[in-house]
Amino acid sequence: MVAQERDVWVLINEKNEFLKIHSEDHNIEYLPIWPHSDFTQHHIKSSSEKLTPKCVTVPAFFTKWVPGLEGDGLKVCVFPNSDAEVWIMEPSELKSDLQEEFSNSGI
Repeated sequence: MVAQERDVWVLINEKNEFLKIHSEDHNIEYLPIWPHSDFTQHHIKSSSEKLTPKCVTVPAFFTKWVPGLEGDGLKVCVFPNSDAEVWIMEPSELKSDLQEEFSNSGI
């Protein structure tokens, strides 16, 4: 889906700060991202703070967000939903996976 839309989605609060989550189980912080704004709704409804989906183009994600996240020591959580399991990875690993997907899809 990201390969088709060329966007990822994050959540921001009223101060325009992106949502980051601390996992006490793994002692890491991560940025949840989604392939479309519709998929953010479960997280928005279950949050105690007011959150809004924000679109980040893939080129901006690659050039600005990935280096920034890595510089801050943050991971990314890909497509979290209502399931208890989440897929957490390094931002550069996600970038590499997406670049491979773009290459394979001819985009």
